Amino acid sequence: MTEPPRLAVIGAGPAGLAATLAAAARGVRVTLVDAGQGPGGQFWRQPAPELRARRPQALHHQWRTWKRLRTGLDTHLTAGRVTYLTDHHVWCVERESAGFTVHALLGPEQERPVSVRADGVLLATGGYEKVLPFPGWTLPGVITAGGAQAMLKGGLVLPGRTAVVAGTGPLLLPVATGLASAGARVVAVVDSTDPRAFVRRAGVLVREPTKLAEGAGYAARLLRYGVKAVMCHAVLEAHGTERLEGVTVAALDRRGRPVPGGTRYITCDTLAVSHGLLPHTDLADGLGCGLDGSAVRVDAEQRTDVPGVWAAGEATGIGGATLSLAEGHIAGRSAAARLRGILPDPASWAPAARTRTRLRTFFTALDSVYTPPARWAEQVTDDTVVCRCEEVTAGAVREAVGGLGAGDLRTVKLLTRAGMGWCQGRVCEAGVAGVAGCPPTPGRRLLARPVPLGVLAEAGDEGGAGGGA
Repeated sequence: MTEPPRLAVIGAGPAGLAATLAAAARGVRVTLVDAGQGPGGQFWRQPAPELRARRPQALHHQWRTWKRLRTGLDTHLTAGRVTYLTDHHVWCVERESAGFTVHALLGPEQERPVSVRADGVLLATGGYEKVLPFPGWTLPGVITAGGAQAMLKGGLVLPGRTAVVAGTGPLLLPVATGLASAGARVVAVVDSTDPRAFVRRAGVLVREPTKLAEGAGYAARLLRYGVKAVMCHAVLEAHGTERLEGVTVAALDRRGRPVPGGTRYITCDTLAVSHGLLPHTDLADGLGCGLDGSAVRVDAEQRTDVPGVWAAGEATGIGGATLSLAEGHIAGRSAAARLRGILPDPASWAPAARTRTRLRTFFTALDSVYTPPARWAEQVTDDTVVCRCEEVTAGAVREAVGGLGAGDLRTVKLLTRAGMGWCQGRVCEAGVAGVAGCPPTPGRRLLARPVPLGVLAEAGDEGGAGGGA
């Protein structure tokens, strides 16, 4: 009997789950590989069972969709159509003559090598937060907005008692609402976005009333909690000695510069800050997939330009859970057909394709609205650390450009070591680029995360859980 084709889906968030269910239902054996302890990704991050959460749905959006996906996954697991590997941290996907090998590190220590072999690979690697530096951003108590959300959803803990949520992007409202509903005192939502930008894009935005209603719902809940939201404002500096004690907030003019006399101090013990999201493209980079800007380039079937590799969700452009579900469904159907030697029928996923088109248009417009202040880098003092791993200051970056002649981000990195630390520039790249005045050009990396040398030496011989799946 002919063995069914094997598909490795990397990432168990909305896109990965939708792709897994679509492919498994159409005769493909799926290995779902994820770094988390359970499915759901960041969007549906679940508290540990030991915490015995009584109402986890209170922390989530689209709970019915999550339950449907979870039930579908359990059905395929029971039937043997899906193998689900948790706590597997993928560091490389290797192309071979007979398919692909997914290399991962197992467990919290990330030292035990594991390999998964497949005929095709579907990348649902999600996105990560962009945080731009400012004086005091390294103080304990300053966290990313997504980090605050993860603590609340996954650990049922508040990062602090008195919080400011700041930056720009649609993530600010749900994070502030989640913190307030969990008992934190959110004293302000500080958004640098100019409301006039919404007016300029209103013709596109109003075509997606569901999303507008969702945002209005968050805003209404914040009003009920007494949370003040201010637009055209930004955090200039975080203050404190041992930890965060307060922030200085400034009104911004049309050029994105602080208005003279428009600053005020807000006492808080937590600052949750975000300046949007960026696609996770490390594994796609290593495979040689083409990029459109910062996102993985795909066709109408969610195929990359590397044969046998699909991508879906935030990796192909930031757009939220509903868009990720649509893309994952299309990618899973396409992969299932092509791996079985069948020409896919786009009509079979027409509703998902319409959702994808509509939401891509909406989020492209929204992305043009939620942009950081144009002059934010001018407020970063020379002694501000911009690369935390290597402790590189803004002054060192500016010296590399102005004094040593660096004209691109790679040269800045070589001269200052900015981006050479544990995060490999994932945290600091946007900030270093802004301070240097260089375009953020993502570097192609063969390895998606730090790997012990012993693992690299034995990469051809690893086995263990998932080997040969």
